[in-house]
Amino acid sequence: MDLIRSWMFVPGHRQKMIDKALSLNADAIMLDIEDGVAPNEKDSARKNIGDSLGRAKAAGAPARYVRINSIGHQWMEADLAAVVRPGLEGLVCPKVDTVDDVKQVDARLNEMEPKNGMAKGSVRLLIAIESPKGLFNAPAIAAASARNVGIIFGAEDFGREIGLPAIREGEARDLIYARSAIVVAAAAAHVQAVDGVWVDLNDSAGLHGFAKQSRQLGYSAMSCIHPSQVDAINTVFSPTAAEIDYCQKVLQAFEEANARGDGSIAFGGQLIDRPIVERARRTIDMAKSLGMIQ
Repeated sequence: MDLIRSWMFVPGHRQKMIDKALSLNADAIMLDIEDGVAPNEKDSARKNIGDSLGRAKAAGAPARYVRINSIGHQWMEADLAAVVRPGLEGLVCPKVDTVDDVKQVDARLNEMEPKNGMAKGSVRLLIAIESPKGLFNAPAIAAASARNVGIIFGAEDFGREIGLPAIREGEARDLIYARSAIVVAAAAAHVQAVDGVWVDLNDSAGLHGFAKQSRQLGYSAMSCIHPSQVDAINTVFSPTAAEIDYCQKVLQAFEEANARGDGSIAFGGQLIDRPIVERARRTIDMAKSLGMIQ
């Protein structure tokens, strides 16, 4: 499955924003029917999104996901009826607290896909963890369905539930434990870990610092709320030229060492053994998938 580095929220009741988003260089867009849409605009969002999913997808266009309302909420069924159709690549499931939440959506999709001319299992799920209960259950939630492509951290709702101040300070240092726990849960289930948004649109340096910290924590992607943030996110979550060069040299040196019968080598002043080599190989595979090298 392709790596999705940038996930951009797009309010579903704003048709002009949807039209623009469909041509952006974000890896995925999350057409929103949940928190970004007022109750009296839900029907408009469902119609706009359903119509937009019906358009042919252009080459290189973002993956098309839809954030539905909370699982079990009275609005969820109307959301699914409007958007589970050819053209939908995945759902973003908000405020997931238990494995049963995921199972419920999985079961509904199993029923709906064949009826709507879609291959069974074709709709993927990005699961949002936004509460202490959800975080506690995150490892099981991440592994709850073969549809899962990742788990995304809902920092704002989580911060509210644990009583954080309204104004965020620094690079979400107060949420390091929760963010790291999301990474571990995702890695255990072999799905992506997607970090939350950087909310200050006027602080590009802050965005870059936050994204860099996210990658250092182990995230492979980040969500965003504005097109101006996409390029920075894609850049930070892609290998740099220096990383690619280093990893290629590590792989070459290790292959030469293996040919001599050595299982580890000294390279660049440090010991290089198989775990480091595998990380280097993963970096090169990522670079190839992004078209950065042949």
